[in-house]
Amino acid sequence: MSKPSIGNYNMEEELRCPICKQLYVNPVLLPCYHAVCLACALDNQTPATTVANAAAVNGAATGSTTTINHPSLHLLQQHSQSSSSSVSTGSSSATESVSSDQDQADKVSILSEADSGVICYNSRPNSYAGTPNLQGLLFPPSGSVYSLACPLCRKIVFFDESGARNLPAYRTMESIVDRFCEREALRCQMCDTSTPRVASVVCEQCEIRYCDQCRDSCHPMRGPLAKHILTRPRGASQVRESICIEHSESLTMFCLGCKLPTCSQCLNEQRHNSHDVQPISQICKAQKTELSHNLQQLSEKARSTTEFIHRLKGMSDKVTESCIEFERLVSAQCESLIQMIHERREFLLDTIRIDKETKIRTLKEQQLNCTGKLQQTNGLIQFCIEALKETDSAAFLQVGSMLINRVANTDMTWHQEVTNAAPRVSPIVDLTLDDSHVIRAIDNLNFIQMKLPLAPQIIPEDCSAENNSVTVAWLQPNHSFIQGYVLELDDGSGGEFREVYCGKETICTVDGLHFNSMYNARVKAFNTSGEGEYSDIIGLQTAEVAWFTFDKQLSGSCSGLNFMNDNRTVSADGWEHCVALGTVGFSRGVHYWEFTIDRYTADTDPAFGVARIDVARDKMLGKDDKGFAMYIDRQRSWFQHNSIHERRVEGGISTGSTVGVLLDLERHTLHFIVNEMPQGSVAFRDLYGVFYPAVSVNRGVTLTLHTGLYAPHMDYH
Repeated sequence: MSKPSIGNYNMEEELRCPICKQLYVNPVLLPCYHAVCLACALDNQTPATTVANAAAVNGAATGSTTTINHPSLHLLQQHSQSSSSSVSTGSSSATESVSSDQDQADKVSILSEADSGVICYNSRPNSYAGTPNLQGLLFPPSGSVYSLACPLCRKIVFFDESGARNLPAYRTMESIVDRFCEREALRCQMCDTSTPRVASVVCEQCEIRYCDQCRDSCHPMRGPLAKHILTRPRGASQVRESICIEHSESLTMFCLGCKLPTCSQCLNEQRHNSHDVQPISQICKAQKTELSHNLQQLSEKARSTTEFIHRLKGMSDKVTESCIEFERLVSAQCESLIQMIHERREFLLDTIRIDKETKIRTLKEQQLNCTGKLQQTNGLIQFCIEALKETDSAAFLQVGSMLINRVANTDMTWHQEVTNAAPRVSPIVDLTLDDSHVIRAIDNLNFIQMKLPLAPQIIPEDCSAENNSVTVAWLQPNHSFIQGYVLELDDGSGGEFREVYCGKETICTVDGLHFNSMYNARVKAFNTSGEGEYSDIIGLQTAEVAWFTFDKQLSGSCSGLNFMNDNRTVSADGWEHCVALGTVGFSRGVHYWEFTIDRYTADTDPAFGVARIDVARDKMLGKDDKGFAMYIDRQRSWFQHNSIHERRVEGGISTGSTVGVLLDLERHTLHFIVNEMPQGSVAFRDLYGVFYPAVSVNRGVTLTLHTGLYAPHMDYH
């Protein structure tokens, strides 16, 4: 199996201390498997009593057992939060562009989630342990002198007087850093060529590497730069050998119980007597093999991700081409719409011109008529004036009466035709351009997504459950072309979903469900491209007990029934029995309802029970195979089904009595209760299917139905 080369990965961020943000120097490993520089650990460790006092004050002030307000912890938190904004000047330009998301990536500790984050650590190996609660902070373990909080996971470690020097050296990290420096530290960061020259110095203040030429040009040792310290870059890695800190011998074995490497003398100690011990090289080889296998799998995923990124980059060109073509199509459509607007404008302007010409022609005709009338009148006036000049009285009298009549008639017609006449047309254009629909159409002009529609959003505040029905409402998904919706419900017991509605409405009420059941609902949209994703599921609880009345439509085939009191009271006119059914049917659950005898005469025997939807309506309940009933008189009752009546039970009814019906579809039985006492044992068994509350009455009895009642406890033997 080929091992991945270190140079294949941009891992510089893994090699930087989370406190100083520099490459690790003498890294040490915390119990949470995060690393820090030894110098940083020594600088940030605090006296254990200080942490305990801070925890005690914070706990007393806030009552919290999970937060520690301590200056050192705040300092570490600030270091961690600033990691995303710190500029790395000691790395190549490629690594300086690492995103802040990577800087803030969660570094998960392999310790248990139940760990309190408090660890005790002293100079003796294998002697640190997690504390189960805040007591480890309020009362640090005996001998604890210093404490240190991990800058990444905030777990706290307690030390003895040796402090952070008790932490084991992170030799693997140190070796990796040395190999990294051997490859990277010799490159100048200021060269503007494609291949930077070898760096000869690094400025401790600027944290930039220079070759000899760039040092002279970019970092002259004069002025403010004269005080900067130039050192040699870190060199090649060194060959190291792990030594036991107690016996100064090579670590050759590995204790599987303690999970620690040991030397030969450590094996002679009592703490390793019962532990399984194997050669350290064998354990190392096994873990390297496992790590290599995991790396190979991870590399395959990284390779596929790289290919996916290349595909995404390639798709950008296709996106550009597609958008250009789509822009052309949209521009053509808009130009077509504009052309249609221009054509419509010409049509409207022609209509206005035609209206103008019609009005002008009408006004001219009216003007000509008035002018002709005026000329006739003026001629008559002139003729009459000349007639008045006649000196011969006999001659004037010959035409005087005629002229008087003509003038009178002309004056009358003038008053009607001219004085009271109005223009036949209005000079104002009495047309209005109705553009509201077009404006709304333009406002709504938008793109439709001829792809799979998005998931609708259910509106919880508009959803409800009432009795044995539920109402579900949802919003149309934005930017999606919708042709319809599919609403699905489960069976009320967490079973499979089934379709209950398909249409264009965004609200639907589903009736005929089971009582006291939690129904889960979901909805999806569809168009010609297919069906979209489902919405979030919403749960709706139907009523725990059933509320219902008599159903006049189901009972309508029997004309002798009279319904009153909002269909809760029923009576009959004739001597023949008529069956009245309830508005709901039951197929699951336990249900109980009662009847009150409002009026009763001695010559009638009403029947109470349940029936299927197709029961005979014009005969006593229980006469056919669709009804299950108990009919009762003043003294006794019988159970009846399919015209077979049996098991007479003493005890009857009278005015004011109550008859209860208990339908238990969990045990598939039917019970009757008269005046709060069981009327015999189980009346009927093996009831499967859908059953409606039913009663048959004839002349002489009036019943009132009472629902929404909880079922009484019954003896099922």
